[in-house]
Amino acid sequence: MPDDQVRRAVREGYARRAQSGTSCCTRPGCCGTPAATSEAIGYTEEELRSLPAGADLGLGCGNPTSLAGLKKGDVVLDLGSGAGIDCFLAARIVGEKGHVIGVDMTPEMLDRARENVRTQGVANVEFRLGEIENLPVADAMVDVVISNCVINLSPDKPRVFREAYRVLRAGGRMVVSDLVLLKELPAAVRESIEAYVACVAGAAKVDDYLEMIRAAGFAGIRVLKETSADPAFPCATDCGGDGGPSIMSLTLEATKPPTG
Repeated sequence: MPDDQVRRAVREGYARRAQSGTSCCTRPGCCGTPAATSEAIGYTEEELRSLPAGADLGLGCGNPTSLAGLKKGDVVLDLGSGAGIDCFLAARIVGEKGHVIGVDMTPEMLDRARENVRTQGVANVEFRLGEIENLPVADAMVDVVISNCVINLSPDKPRVFREAYRVLRAGGRMVVSDLVLLKELPAAVRESIEAYVACVAGAAKVDDYLEMIRAAGFAGIRVLKETSADPAFPCATDCGGDGGPSIMSLTLEATKPPTG
């Protein structure tokens, strides 16, 4: 399927989730409450209680913000920010002197996120409409790039990592949670647009994923957390057709060299 059709299908799928306010998707068994799903992938009750209403739709596969080592005053960029869960958590950490930018290509998600900015009076967060392959962010202005289960949805992942590298300051870091493949998926799954929107068919093999990051110029790549069979992703154990794990939830860190 051409890239523009993939993006349109992803945008439509996530627009429906934004409008419904649930984590329901095409994955069997994934229609639990957003809070239950988010707790299963690493968010604490305290973090979830601190969020504005509707910011958590249970659509992540990790908690990159908790592992990003954010500091007061940091400028943070969230790739595929959705309803804003990680942006609002990051905003609490970076404080008034920091700034958080969320970029998402789905207007309905931005509507939810921006409404919470307005009603909650959160001054250090903004949300921008855009594609993560073409970030509406200036060069070298970000300290930390984060992303949560979104890069797997991109049909041009190498470009996403090049864009993340571009917007980071020298010495800046990228911390992302994403789904990667441990083995090839059956053709029926690979060719399913429903499986693509469900963050499965578009996932890359783990070695290929890491190589894309290296090719973009990043150094110091290290895995912070991995889960071979995440309970929020039933396909992690049944997509391969042989009962073995097919998908891994991975959180990793990479650094733009000080001279980059």
